[in-house]
Amino acid sequence: MTLVKRGYSYAANFPHQTPDSLNDLHGPTAGSVTVGHHINTALDPTYSLDSPARARSFYSATVRDGTPADHARYLNKELLIAMWPDLNLPTRCRVIWETKFPELTHHGKDAHA
Repeated sequence: MTLVKRGYSYAANFPHQTPDSLNDLHGPTAGSVTVGHHINTALDPTYSLDSPARARSFYSATVRDGTPADHARYLNKELLIAMWPDLNLPTRCRVIWETKFPELTHHGKDAHA
């Protein structure tokens, strides 16, 4: 039997993945998107990109739980940059993405404030 060390946190060790480049992100900008159950376990994991709230939820889930292939297929670079400040992400996930892609911290909706 393997025991988990005291103080171990799954969240602190979750392997958040990133694409190689934001230029790889060519996903849709409108319409509906249905994702795999590794991103959303709902019976109907479909999101409408035409609803700002659903689009943010979709982007949060895909950034957090998607693979680089999911990121390339579902995410759009311009939408990701625009929505980045409003995405609901674990701190560690946000840090991983912002460390790899500093442009995420400079081009959000508040970049020109």
